[in-house]
Amino acid sequence: MLCASLPAVRKGKKTILHPCEIRAGAGEVLGVIGPNGAGKSTLLQGLAHAGAALTWNGVPLLQRQIGYMPQAFQAPVRMAVLDCVLLGRREGLGWRVAPADLGACTAALARLGLASLADRPLDSLSGGQQQMVLLAQRLVREPRLMVLDEPTSALDLHHQLTILDQVRSYARGAGACVVMALHDLTMAARFCDRLILLHQARIIGTDLSDRMLTAEKIGQAWGIRPEILHSHEGLPVVVPHPIGARE
Repeated sequence: MLCASLPAVRKGKKTILHPCEIRAGAGEVLGVIGPNGAGKSTLLQGLAHAGAALTWNGVPLLQRQIGYMPQAFQAPVRMAVLDCVLLGRREGLGWRVAPADLGACTAALARLGLASLADRPLDSLSGGQQQMVLLAQRLVREPRLMVLDEPTSALDLHHQLTILDQVRSYARGAGACVVMALHDLTMAARFCDRLILLHQARIIGTDLSDRMLTAEKIGQAWGIRPEILHSHEGLPVVVPHPIGARE
């Protein structure tokens, strides 16, 4: 069980995140949703760097047990993709790379469909490919808590599905907790166990997707008129319309 207690965060006289608490179970994926400026990135930064404010089954989480990938990423380095992923295990690396570390990194690249890029320089890849490599780097850390800020922002639909499926599989298989911010509400409903809705720097609700993605809540937070459909799995599909649009 993850327990996090985050203090208020202020920028000048403005509060950009009010105090909040987050709890999640092993294997759970929490989605953080909300409009621009709601405090999503600030909340995730607090989780990634809170130190003793984070506990797992009552024991403080160490920084090395947290895998954090911020929203803004740049990888303009001429380093081979495989070497970049190996840095995810930097705390345990010695003068020689152990076969187990090399195997874990190779397997992580293969799961994300990146095996053919292992020897390519990182700075020769597209933005989406770099984003996936950096996620592979976090995965090989085997963190107890993974914090991801818009991990699919540079990806096409096919690779969004691949990444989100792998993130969820990691949480389930490792008994870890994933907290990630997503703008796509339909994807959030599909891949997250529960959703945290932020609005005006406050958490206004944490619950299952069908209870959070209601017309009333979405309309209040985003200032739109949403149409809520359902997939064949019974999950919410959000179709946004501007206020005042014809039915």
